Amino acid sequence: MERDTHAIDATGKSLGRLAVEIAVLLRGKHKPDFAAHKDGGDAVKIQNVQHMRVTGKKMAQKKYYRHSGFLGGLKEMPLEKLWERDPGEVLRRAVQGMLPATRLRKEQMKRLKIEQ
Repeated sequence: MERDTHAIDATGKSLGRLAVEIAVLLRGKHKPDFAAHKDGGDAVKIQNVQHMRVTGKKMAQKKYYRHSGFLGGLKEMPLEKLWERDPGEVLRRAVQGMLPATRLRKEQMKRLKIEQ
């Protein structure tokens, strides 16, 4: 299987539209021999993530959740705080949410390289 490497410049691109583009390349849906059960996608390298756009009121209203497993262990973090810490993590989470939750997702996410 032949894997290509795609370099994408995130400057001025919207978060969601960029994540869709990346998810399609990671899954291999742009190839004529695509099959959902095969991992035939390409590698993707993203540059200038800090210059990506977030539209609307998402910066103030969107929240990311995680749970410790204990009672009352639900933690939330606003997008604004996560963006200050690591804008690449925001993009990584968006792409991961657009990939199917199967055994292939972990392997596909390994081919995503985010450069600051």
